[in-house]
Amino acid sequence: MSFIQTGKIDLKSDNATETSGGNTSTFTRVTFPSPFPQGSQVVVFPLTQTFNGPETPGIRIHDVTNTGFLIRLNEVYAGNAKSDGKHTTETIGWLASTV
Repeated sequence: MSFIQTGKIDLKSDNATETSGGNTSTFTRVTFPSPFPQGSQVVVFPLTQTFNGPETPGIRIHDVTNTGFLIRLNEVYAGNAKSDGKHTTETIGWLASTV
């Protein structure tokens, strides 16, 4: 049996693009409304709900547990398109489920 929770968060980035794996000092903690059962394997699916900034916001997720996860905007950084990482406030919807 799977359990599902949903939510949304208003998120912005005032920091440079994070390119060092594991550095979560600029991430925001999201706590689930109710913890999933202990020992659950949880996956999180985030999706931008708004279009407030001209650059494409990339969403980074880290440290998903049964009680929540870390999230940040990290503007898309690909090829010759370089981003400074800063982005205006966007609403991010998320769905979390056990697998």
